[in-house]
Amino acid sequence: MSTVSPLTTSEFEEKVLKADKPVLVDFWAEWCGPCKTLLPVIDEVASDLGENANIFKVNVDENGDLAQKYGVRGIPTLIFFKNGEAAKTLVGVQPKDEIKKSLEELS
Repeated sequence: MSTVSPLTTSEFEEKVLKADKPVLVDFWAEWCGPCKTLLPVIDEVASDLGENANIFKVNVDENGDLAQKYGVRGIPTLIFFKNGEAAKTLVGVQPKDEIKKSLEELS
């Protein structure tokens, strides 16, 4: 079971766009093999960074409007937010170090 909280469209503005620290949003789907491969990596990043960043996952099947708004064409897509703006995007399975580095650059 993932420790990363799922996020819906209704919560997105409050938890991502108004956040006072860097936020990583993992756009994924239940049926996506690479997304499942990435899940434990995202969980590790979340526990490593703790309070220094917020990490959420968005199911693209349930929140297609968000995926469309942020131009998600392939999954998994990781979008890093700072001060309410999308600052960086990584598509596909990424190594833990790359994800952590991307979040730390926004701190």
